[in-house]
Amino acid sequence: MKAVEITSYGAPEVLRLGERPDPVAGPGELLIRVAASGVNRPDVLQRTGNYPVPPGASDLPGLEVAGEVVAGDAQAMAAAGLKVGDRVCALVAGGGYAQLCVAPVAQCLPVPRGLSDIEAASLPETFFTVWSNVFDRGRLQAGETFMVQGGTSGIGVTAIQMAKALGATVFATAGSDEKCDACLRLGADHAINYKAKDFAEEAKQLTGGKGVDVILDMVAGAYVAREVQCLAEDGRLVIIAVQGGSKSEVNAGLVLRRRLTITGSTLRPRPVAFKGAIASSLREKVWPLLESGRIKPVIHATFAAQDAAQAHTLMESNQHVGKIVLTWS
Repeated sequence: MKAVEITSYGAPEVLRLGERPDPVAGPGELLIRVAASGVNRPDVLQRTGNYPVPPGASDLPGLEVAGEVVAGDAQAMAAAGLKVGDRVCALVAGGGYAQLCVAPVAQCLPVPRGLSDIEAASLPETFFTVWSNVFDRGRLQAGETFMVQGGTSGIGVTAIQMAKALGATVFATAGSDEKCDACLRLGADHAINYKAKDFAEEAKQLTGGKGVDVILDMVAGAYVAREVQCLAEDGRLVIIAVQGGSKSEVNAGLVLRRRLTITGSTLRPRPVAFKGAIASSLREKVWPLLESGRIKPVIHATFAAQDAAQAHTLMESNQHVGKIVLTWS
């Protein structure tokens, strides 16, 4: 099969189209003929040597795919209601930048009705991540207020739509007025240009001094202290990346007085059973919203697989709104 390989750690140009042996599905797995592969920030980190591959995972980048089931564990597939020939999208621990990809059956979901393979490939990484962190760890409930940092990222566009569709009031931050407008079009109730205004002060003002209930943060660093300041009583801060640095200082007194929770997680190394439970929740509670059009995939750009370096260059420019996807002919 053809696959996009990381020939050495470095700039996007280290991504090259090469050939690898066809993978074989083992117990509890299926094999997908990949039509499209999602591009995500962890792929960039892996390419630069800053995101180690979990033990046993493929060294090829790529954490989400969509395509056709071509083989697999028949018993496991039958139990999941899947069969050869079905169109699926899947969350994988690596190996997504390839024409064929093995995925645990538990981490596969049917392509929502009405969606293309490109749209379906944009779903798993961000939808699994948002559900696990905003709704499981962050315990966001209908009627609460929610803030996502980086509202036009792949995570951001998913978090805005999912939180809004499930009944929250949504705040989003972005780095330009144009990106703030995009957040509002996606359903955010308020969008804050963090380059022009202090997001913590704005959030406090917009909530009448109460603060927000849940924050999803991909920045960390100096952001954490300000996020603690704008959390409501019993508020929850969930950190999923440290683009602004891994060291933070917080006002512990505020944490005590307001009964705040600061938590975080990484998804890639978690066991299949954990990810399978997320898949079940998504299929039950979110897939119907995709099929009804209440939540829509947001695709910024597609690239042929051999142009993966261009896709990574765009990702690193931070000029995209939504997801970047590779296609396989």
